[in-house]
Amino acid sequence: MILGFVTPILEAIVERLGKVPGVSQVECAGSARRMQETVGDFDFLVVSHHPEKVMDMFVHMPEVSDVLAHGPTKSSVHLNIGLDADVRVVPEESFGAALQYFTGDKYHNVQLRQAAIAQGYTLNEYGLYKGKKSIAGHTEKEIYEKLGYVWIPPEIRTNSGELDAAKKGTLPDLVGYDNLKGDLQVQTDWTDGEHSIEEMAKAAKKLGLEYICITDHTKSLAMTGGSDEKKLLKQMAEIDEIQKRVSGITILKGAEVNILKDGTLDIDDETLAKLDVVGAAVHGNFNLSGHEQTARIVRAMENPNVDIIFHPTGRVIQKRPAYAVDVDELIKAAKRTKTVLEIDAYPSRLDLKDEYIRKAVDAGVHLSIDSDAHAMSHFQFLRYGIGQARRGWATRDDVINTRSWEQMLKLLK
Repeated sequence: MILGFVTPILEAIVERLGKVPGVSQVECAGSARRMQETVGDFDFLVVSHHPEKVMDMFVHMPEVSDVLAHGPTKSSVHLNIGLDADVRVVPEESFGAALQYFTGDKYHNVQLRQAAIAQGYTLNEYGLYKGKKSIAGHTEKEIYEKLGYVWIPPEIRTNSGELDAAKKGTLPDLVGYDNLKGDLQVQTDWTDGEHSIEEMAKAAKKLGLEYICITDHTKSLAMTGGSDEKKLLKQMAEIDEIQKRVSGITILKGAEVNILKDGTLDIDDETLAKLDVVGAAVHGNFNLSGHEQTARIVRAMENPNVDIIFHPTGRVIQKRPAYAVDVDELIKAAKRTKTVLEIDAYPSRLDLKDEYIRKAVDAGVHLSIDSDAHAMSHFQFLRYGIGQARRGWATRDDVINTRSWEQMLKLLK
């Protein structure tokens, strides 16, 4: 299931486990901790002096539809959302080892265990051992350090060079979950969003953002009531009026401009030039050949008014595959034209994928992390975009909206 849509249940269970008498530590491990796009189950780890109370609470949660196993320190249930969940109570001295083991991924863990063996140790879910003597296990950090590595963030434990980098001390300082200052893709009730510009600005401010960019759809996306040039100019004037009433957050003027089949845009350049930020996106003609689709998006990037390509591959997880497009060519064109590539944080998009983010980072292409909010509650999705960026080894410097709005605008065309 899509991680961002089931996280509220995961977090409710973590909170509940933390309130059981005798519990001192709780973590959710597995693919959820690695911030993967989808999760197949939940794995909870707990330190407690009263494991029987943890087990009893866990199997009687309101979300449980079936109890699969109910033991003294481990229980398994089937949740009514359709996922299985396990809980294990582990000793405090083994918590770090268990967290490392159950976080995975499998290939990372195999490499780490082999590294331990090569150094004369044994590593398992109970600890790091020299013979029968426990050397480390309280925390993940001490296990990695005993084996000669710096601690590795869960999101990049994929056996894709992270262990070598951790040994050499060259791991990137990944973009942090509190690093975003703004959101550059926000829809309102001017098109297909649920709330007004003012409501969206106030909701973003409440979450601690310093700026948002209003990017309603444009005219060729008729089903959204997209803006034409006249409506865009009217909206710009409206934003100026709202800004006078709303303090503490800057409201930037933008648009999610539709890329037509031939790569031209559905709004004229004169109007686009008046906007602070222009995002361009593909919303139709998904079935073009790879060559045609790539050329279409590259042509849009070559427009001097286009700052960002929104959701660059068009995929919707579990609903629609990415359209045929040569991502390597898009990255090359983005570098040449100084176009930003978006990481769309909406949980069913997460577009770009992590592997493409890493390629963009390696090429020195700037990224933005945006919520694609269509309602006030959607700003909370930004963290999944940050998780995706971290999985792609992106740092704060790679992401334009970790900067103030003035500094961010200087990075655009």
